[in-house]
Amino acid sequence: MAKGKDVRIPVLLECTACVRNGVNVNKASTGISRYITQKNRHNTPNRLELRKFCPYCYKHTIHGEVKK
Repeated sequence: MAKGKDVRIPVLLECTACVRNGVNVNKASTGISRYITQKNRHNTPNRLELRKFCPYCYKHTIHGEVKK
């Protein structure tokens, strides 16, 4: 059995383009794209950034890790 903290932790990824620009108010659906994934605490100690598809921006953007 492993002692101490878990190595894999769940993280929340949020679209940086939506947060920075604000979501386009002309579109019917507004919101901020968020994904839930896991990261290895030992291999990736700093914040995680991945390119994911944002349905509100209608393109692939950088999604950065946010605190829960």
